[in-house]
Amino acid sequence: MKDLLIQRPKSFIGVVHLRPLPGAPRWQGNLEDVVAAAVADARAYQTGGANAVCIENFGDVPFSKSAVGPETVAAMAAAGRAVRSAVGLPIGFNVLRNDARAALALCAACAGSFIRVNIHTGTMLTDQGIIDGDAHVTLRERERLCPEVQILADVHVKHAVPLGAVAIEHSARDTLERGLADALIITGSGTGQAVMVSDLERVRRACPGAKILLGSGVTATNAADYLGLADGFIAGSSLKRNGILANPVDAHRVAALARILTD
Repeated sequence: MKDLLIQRPKSFIGVVHLRPLPGAPRWQGNLEDVVAAAVADARAYQTGGANAVCIENFGDVPFSKSAVGPETVAAMAAAGRAVRSAVGLPIGFNVLRNDARAALALCAACAGSFIRVNIHTGTMLTDQGIIDGDAHVTLRERERLCPEVQILADVHVKHAVPLGAVAIEHSARDTLERGLADALIITGSGTGQAVMVSDLERVRRACPGAKILLGSGVTATNAADYLGLADGFIAGSSLKRNGILANPVDAHRVAALARILTD
């Protein structure tokens, strides 16, 4: 992850949306199919030119607001190890909705380089209820399990609103300076929704030296609009075949977005 965030001028992290895992309402009973689909998506990201992949339990709706079950972690480890063996890219984990501890454990078990934490500091009102950030525990667990792993932390994450009238730039500064996040993630209001340029501008002014990634709504059409302010993208839904979220990742769409970062 040091290479991903520090040495590269712009980062492109592709999201591997796992199909429903054991215990989830839509679980189909075949983990081999889940793992095979994850590997295929990761390979498509690598072929298209992404710098890294982030594996998340996207199919496990509705999500828990606290710790996920051991069956989820076990299944994600199986997928993570398979992806790790299949591609040469750095991998990371996002355990939805906000299980940073499980994500760190997965990095330790799967040679992961980073985690994404939806709510690292502050308190957000989400579709799972009220969720408090727990940077105190996350930073100490990282030191115990995998000190080199980096924390990519959302600020006013999608599908949520802050509990209280807290400006996004104030939350960003707290996440960076008090939560000790390694990079900040700015999103739109929901999955596939573009980031408001005004939000990005406010965060950039408040945190001029921070690594800032866009975490939703990035496409080959709009990516260039953000390059002067953002240090990279975390993208997934727009990169699926025919732009349909349930479809596999399309390496040609990945390549189109990757070219924008290098032009």
